[in-house]
Amino acid sequence: MYIHQLKEWPSFNWNQEKLLQLLSEVRHRQGRLIGKMEGLGFQLQKEAMLQTITLEIVKSSEIEGEILDADQVRSSIARRLGIEIAGLVPTDRNVEGVVEMMLDATQNFSKSLTQDRLFGWHASLFPTGYSGMLKIVVGTWRTNKPEDPMQVISGAMGKEKVHFQAPDAKVLPKEMKRFLEWFNSKMDIDPLLKSAIAHLWFVTIHPFDDGNGRIARTIADMQLARADGIPQRFYSMSAQIRLERKSYYDILEKTQKATFDITEWLVWFLNCLDKALIAAEKNVSGVLQKARYWEWLRNKKLNERQQLMVNKMLDGFDGKLNSTKWAKIAKCSHDTALRDINDLVAQGVLIKEAGGSKNTSYILSKIK
Repeated sequence: MYIHQLKEWPSFNWNQEKLLQLLSEVRHRQGRLIGKMEGLGFQLQKEAMLQTITLEIVKSSEIEGEILDADQVRSSIARRLGIEIAGLVPTDRNVEGVVEMMLDATQNFSKSLTQDRLFGWHASLFPTGYSGMLKIVVGTWRTNKPEDPMQVISGAMGKEKVHFQAPDAKVLPKEMKRFLEWFNSKMDIDPLLKSAIAHLWFVTIHPFDDGNGRIARTIADMQLARADGIPQRFYSMSAQIRLERKSYYDILEKTQKATFDITEWLVWFLNCLDKALIAAEKNVSGVLQKARYWEWLRNKKLNERQQLMVNKMLDGFDGKLNSTKWAKIAKCSHDTALRDINDLVAQGVLIKEAGGSKNTSYILSKIK
């Protein structure tokens, strides 16, 4: 039986002693990171937040096998938050929808989570009413029949493995009412644990035709914002979950089929959060280095294309940069790309790497 089928559902319990030290360590790292970010200054905070929310949205979709254009996501976030960046690009409505959902959850974390708010998030995720080629019911709870249960399945036809079966659609109004009352209530529970429980509980109910995983992670992020007490996001749980995707699905499946003791899930969640915080601390160093580089560039003359490409290189360019890639990304002719590159070489911003004329690649100059 799945835990939602047990008579005592949802009477979650856990071994507090097994969590105390880990919870204390994660809390300490969380406080230290927020302290560092508050010391960066407003502009650098915005840069760090832009990177973090972009990463969170892209990786949360990636966990479900959907690849979003990171430049579109970044541009959409920047426009909505009023952050000035070089190289803004047009965004499609799928990207706009998922950005709208994440920003509503994290920027308005203190507002109650309601049925209508969840319906709005779901509609934002699927603006066309389709998930791939599949037509889905948007902005309402799923309505599948008992003979067609909501299941998570893997494997080829005839050899399918059922990993999980969600509650019947007829109980969803009651189940979601209970979940939302719990989520919005104040209680004597650590807010980080509440984030983990909310994630598990929502995924177990699985109230929508599609998008349950992304919305569960968004709800967890909303609760983490409540735990931080600030709307700024400086660490990405989804980026770490993406790195541990198999163990993520394994622990969720195991917890669904076990007892109401969710200690193992809470330990997994806290360890994942701890790693996300460690990665964020490294990101702070990157943001500071990037700020120093732009400060050095203040005395240089860069056009908009050059600003865009330098920014991409500072963010970590994938592979080697050459004139062909420059022309493609900056959407200009090859001759224009060469002029842009040669100008930056002359200004000491770019350095040629070894190679023939057709394979010449470039790196950023190092600054002291």
